Amino acid sequence: MTLPFQPYSKKQQTSSKRIKHTQRQKGDISNTVDQQLKKRSAGICELCGKAWAEERAHLTGRGHIDEKTKVTDLIHVCIPCHRWLDGTQDGIRARRFIATAINAVLDYYVMNFPELPGTSRNNSESKGSVRDG
Repeated sequence: MTLPFQPYSKKQQTSSKRIKHTQRQKGDISNTVDQQLKKRSAGICELCGKAWAEERAHLTGRGHIDEKTKVTDLIHVCIPCHRWLDGTQDGIRARRFIATAINAVLDYYVMNFPELPGTSRNNSESKGSVRDG
């Protein structure tokens, strides 16, 4: 089977819009999500509970995010905790555990309380959005 030659002009190339988000766009944190995260943490590290939270750590790496970053994909942490989460084997295991726990709670609420705000999951949204693969 031979396909006919159909050139794609420069005008068509530059006028088309990208439909799928890039990894960088998926990992970007919107102002709304940032506000929700800061409200949830009250400015205190969500890992140690002792220091001021200065950084936002992804529970899922950019390469594994299916949709744009949501507040459940993040944890508000201090600098030493962020370094521990990303730089040590124990930190990586803890990050995966936290992501799994968040998903378990979300799944429970989606199944048992679908009428609550924020518990509906679209079919296009992946069920394991915060799991680190």
